[in-house]
Amino acid sequence: MKKIFALLLLSFFSTNLLVAAAPAKKLLLFSYTQKYRHKSIDVAKVAITQMANKKNYELEFSENPADFTTENLQRFDALIFVNPTGSNVFSDEQKAAFKGFINKGGGFVGIHAATDFCFEWEWYGKLVGAFFTNHPKIQEAKLNVVNRKHPSTKHLPKTFRYTDEWYNFKDFNKDVKVLLTIDESSYTGGNMGQFHPISWYHKYDGGKVFYTALGHRNECYTDELFMKHLLGGLEYVLK
Repeated sequence: MKKIFALLLLSFFSTNLLVAAAPAKKLLLFSYTQKYRHKSIDVAKVAITQMANKKNYELEFSENPADFTTENLQRFDALIFVNPTGSNVFSDEQKAAFKGFINKGGGFVGIHAATDFCFEWEWYGKLVGAFFTNHPKIQEAKLNVVNRKHPSTKHLPKTFRYTDEWYNFKDFNKDVKVLLTIDESSYTGGNMGQFHPISWYHKYDGGKVFYTALGHRNECYTDELFMKHLLGGLEYVLK
């Protein structure tokens, strides 16, 4: 009986030691800006840090394209692009390192202005899912949840109203799987018609991608609805 108890005890501690030894997920938050800089970037950093701490994720920050090397990126499980802006940001070598990270199964989360970035790079456009064209003034609009089974949307009502800066897009990648659409009849300034995606996910070139056009305002990053949306997208790309 003592031997059985000892074996059970050894098995319990061995299992828990293996669980405890599991490495933490490592994230790189990238927020380089070339021209326009969103005021919400600093607020987002605080909110995402708090989110990462709760999930025991390790988080680093960068606004330097030179950090995109194969050696550096291989340390991370996912990249989070928080409102970056600009074109011709990465050198050919940095683009190759970024692409290699995705090819090897790396995750990518794009927030809001991640589509207002690297316009010259077709691969990036297909990765993030579309490119930004313009937006009307900040206003409330009606959003429709297309897929409530995804971890980023399972907490959301089928339709809800939200206030943010609503992007119009071009070069939309039709292979993405749409999560949220916006009802253009509920606000002024939409120009994409009846089908206007606002958040989506997909597998692309070896990696997993989640994008949400929400996240312009400071208030988004203290809003439980948005932060659960963002966390669900992050957990999707990390699986």
